[in-house]
Amino acid sequence: MNRVLMLIMAAGVIVGGIDSIRGNKGGYGSRFEEGFRLLGPTAMSMAGMICLAPVLADVLGRFIVPFYLKIGVDPAMFGSFLAIDMGGYQLAKELAIDGRIGNYSGIVAAAIFGCTVVFTIPVGMGMIKDGERQFFAKGIMYGLVTMPVGLLAGGILAGIPLRACLRQNLPTFVLAVLLLFGLWRNPDKMVRGFCTFAGGINIVIKAGLILAVVEYMCGFNPVKGMAPVKEAMDVVVSIGIVMLGSLPAAEFLQRRLKKPFTWLGKKLGMKPESMAGLLVGSVSVMPALSMYSDMDEKGKVANAAFLVSAASLLAAHMGFTISMEPELLGALFGGKLSGGAAAFALSLCLSGKAEGYKNGI
Repeated sequence: MNRVLMLIMAAGVIVGGIDSIRGNKGGYGSRFEEGFRLLGPTAMSMAGMICLAPVLADVLGRFIVPFYLKIGVDPAMFGSFLAIDMGGYQLAKELAIDGRIGNYSGIVAAAIFGCTVVFTIPVGMGMIKDGERQFFAKGIMYGLVTMPVGLLAGGILAGIPLRACLRQNLPTFVLAVLLLFGLWRNPDKMVRGFCTFAGGINIVIKAGLILAVVEYMCGFNPVKGMAPVKEAMDVVVSIGIVMLGSLPAAEFLQRRLKKPFTWLGKKLGMKPESMAGLLVGSVSVMPALSMYSDMDEKGKVANAAFLVSAASLLAAHMGFTISMEPELLGALFGGKLSGGAAAFALSLCLSGKAEGYKNGI
């Protein structure tokens, strides 16, 4: 599977690169160029955390490791509380006792749960209009309810037995339940909490980048044990190389699926924009959120639910996984797609019931 996907990425590079030379006549050249333009934001969002990961693992390990071991969970699972490309992978690897659990936590779990907590919720609540936040919050709750489907499917595909996967995800499930309760009882306070947490992570990432760059330039760093910034940039560049092909390939996929998705949307009673949002969200969260006002209410809930597990699968997360742990690409796809599909199905079922109650059925 990995070989096939790499060939598809290479084809995307060829098509996108040639179209860029021809002046972007087919629309694939701009996606090819976007892969380069994303290098800066990608580096800003993750390089500092990569550099800080050894230090954070040492500091957090004094508290996290004993507690996690006491409840029978590999400390690597703490890394799943951060996004895959915002330090979750590096932290999981540093804390891991079992390398297999470390890979699973840093790739699959961090791409599902960590991305939702650190990025999707705070960014979504910040971008979406006040009157639409209720639909977004409801969708996030549906996504959290079905998130175990993706986590367990991804774990099994990563070679972790079901019972072990359930146990390893215990802290994640507990936190997800708390988030569900908070979003249900007081969504505004929860949103402020998410934004504060995400802002704190951003400060830590930038501080780490500053320290690492100063050390590279001057050979001095008051924080000992940080990874060199060149190592972090190697990771960023490898992700950027993959995105040169993945973005044109994702554009091709979106175009081919547009008609069948529009047809499916009519059958489900959803606007074309709502169905298009699913495709766009599987590539990148922010463009999907920018379409939110154009969606119908059912589509708004369904898209938010889908994003919990499936966000950014076909671009950043796939690129990161191919660069760092290519053997887990199948687990990433299986986990994120199964979780996203389950969330989408649940949102449709519950939306249908709600409409039925409104109509007196």
